[in-house]
Amino acid sequence: MNELLTALPEELYTLLQKEAFVLLGTIDSETNGPASNAISWLYAVDKGKLRFAVDHRSRLINNMKKQPQVTVTFFGGGSVHTIYGKATMVTEALEEVPFQLNCYDISIDVVRDAMFYGARISSAPEYEKTYDKRAAEKLDGQVFSSMKKA
Repeated sequence: MNELLTALPEELYTLLQKEAFVLLGTIDSETNGPASNAISWLYAVDKGKLRFAVDHRSRLINNMKKQPQVTVTFFGGGSVHTIYGKATMVTEALEEVPFQLNCYDISIDVVRDAMFYGARISSAPEYEKTYDKRAAEKLDGQVFSSMKKA
């Protein structure tokens, strides 16, 4: 992916239809320096927009209020992809979720292949939930269902 893309290519769109490990990059509201956080409640609404949810107490909220430009770094499709865009709040509280989550959309400006030359990601990062698996599956289902309705 060497050309300048202003929307998700089909492969990335498909990969981002389910829960994925991504890094959300913001500008720290206190230090004005870069900040990076791992999130998983994110999916592609369409090829031009991502949607994600974060706890209402997260410092990401203040970061995005002060500076809405964000990046999403995604490991998949054999490479590292950085998605640049602007975050806007969809809702301060997702319905049918047992605690308060803020929901945001990212309007995609640019998608770049961020992998260094001559290399390929042979396996994407994997993670596991460290709390009750059934509770995790139930919560994930509630969050994604509510995000799709927002």
